[in-house]
Amino acid sequence: MSEPTAGGIPKLRVSGLHVTYRSREGQDVEAVRGVDFTIANKPDVGEIVVFLGPSGCGKSTILKAVAGLLPPTRGEVLVDGEPVTGVGRDRGMVFQAYTSFAWLTVRKNVEYGLRLQGIPKPQRREEAEKYLEAVGLKDFADKYPKALSGGMKQRVAIARTLINKPKLLLMDEPFGALDPQTRWGMQGLLIDITRREDNTILFVTHDVSEAVYLADTVFVLAPRPTRVLHRVEVPHFERRDLALKSTDPFRDCEKQLLDLLYAKLPPQG
Repeated sequence: MSEPTAGGIPKLRVSGLHVTYRSREGQDVEAVRGVDFTIANKPDVGEIVVFLGPSGCGKSTILKAVAGLLPPTRGEVLVDGEPVTGVGRDRGMVFQAYTSFAWLTVRKNVEYGLRLQGIPKPQRREEAEKYLEAVGLKDFADKYPKALSGGMKQRVAIARTLINKPKLLLMDEPFGALDPQTRWGMQGLLIDITRREDNTILFVTHDVSEAVYLADTVFVLAPRPTRVLHRVEVPHFERRDLALKSTDPFRDCEKQLLDLLYAKLPPQG
């Protein structure tokens, strides 16, 4: 289910994506069947695109295919018109599990990608300070991950990804293991990041409220093998704060998505 692009090369185009992989038990699992969608290139406009569907439907598989972590069985993934053939610095991924290096300080975790690129130490430190301040961890720069809360560890992962300036930021249920208050704070942080960093963010969730709160666009996905059922443009909310969730426009959008999620599915061809 693609959307026409109003001139220019799309930021992301996924065409005829099929993914079948071998399970740990040695069985072939068809996770994605014929997924098509397009994300337009909108220079100087941060955008969050949410993939919404039931647990285990194949949302994460789509993200991994875009990241280059999982090769398509059929179909193609194009970023700025170039085919994805493996991982690359133009795409950064944040997982649900915390992925900090336990033996490195927060600052050195954030600097890690720049160090691999051979960026000089003074420049690495300057960039790291900028992103640590952006995610509210400047005062924890010399701490080790074991001293941080779950929300702080995810902020480290986000800063470590953002510092590499990816064209696409891929987020696989990154707040799923957090308590409600921390999750709320992280959602606000993500919205702030899109305003400052001009990122296109692909975000996976099965939480309808989170989808409405974060997204500019929501793709509603079918159960496995997944496919795109609907593309929904979320209304523009002037302010995104706690009070928004009790407003009629927010609740109307929640109901629309719930109705689409639980509607009787047409048979697959």
